[in-house]
Amino acid sequence: MSGNHLWAERFDKPVADLFDMQDEIVSRLANALNTQLIEAEARRAQLSLQPDATDLIFQGKAYWNKGITPESMKQSRRFFERALALDPENIEAMVGTAQVDVITSASYMNDERVARFGVAETTLNRALSIAPRHALAHGVLGILRISTNRALQGIAEFEQALALDQNLAAAHALIGNAKHYLGRGAETEAHVLEALRLSPRDNFAGNWMLWAGLGKLQLDANSDAVAWLRRSVETYRNYPIAHFILAAALTRLGSLEEARAAAQAGLALDPDFTIRRFRATAPSDNPTFLAGRERISDGMRMAGIPEG
Repeated sequence: MSGNHLWAERFDKPVADLFDMQDEIVSRLANALNTQLIEAEARRAQLSLQPDATDLIFQGKAYWNKGITPESMKQSRRFFERALALDPENIEAMVGTAQVDVITSASYMNDERVARFGVAETTLNRALSIAPRHALAHGVLGILRISTNRALQGIAEFEQALALDQNLAAAHALIGNAKHYLGRGAETEAHVLEALRLSPRDNFAGNWMLWAGLGKLQLDANSDAVAWLRRSVETYRNYPIAHFILAAALTRLGSLEEARAAAQAGLALDPDFTIRRFRATAPSDNPTFLAGRERISDGMRMAGIPEG
């Protein structure tokens, strides 16, 4: 053992609640250590002169954990593709490539959303036909479905993922995001808070905060939305769409100078982003969602984001 300090957490609850806290402690520990273990395995794999599929998967996951930027996602997918070339039936590599395609498309990082989602759905269905109890595969399929106007089916996938792995904190936040797509933004924050309770220092907590902000924007609760969105970009500075949504929200408060600065921060991370790309396909046909989306588009325009 190296003696390194890997995890510490404080739980401010009465001693009488200790038994009720067991699951929460296990969940926090699992989520806190997951990224560190992947990073350690990825460093070890880099030393291998002839990496096998498992080595390449750890390197792909390590790039994934660096954040959802065009470059990190490109590198992540490259390692998953190399793993599949060595082992075409490798479930982790299948899910990894699909996850990159789904998240980059859902985050408006490319202009091939429909095609990328189609390829990813085929890959995920194949993976689940081989490993039907793969929790992450169900979770990624859920993201794909809520991003393609099938929010209720997406929620069912997230619930299945949680039944298989109760430590999958992101699934709680994703249910909240799905509720926003259904025009039920008032319910989003509670799901995000549950995810943050289970994994408060999660690598992707900033992403969950973005969804809470979107839920508040849908309610026209703009001050609350900006508070969540500021937390999002402070927690996760390399996620372009969070900056763009913050820019739009700030215009609702009349803070145009700060909105333009947020827009420029997003464009520095993703110079190809345009309002046209954001509006190209709608993940939901719910009238409440669409009305909120129009307000966001107008805000992006006022913040100086290119039309495209």
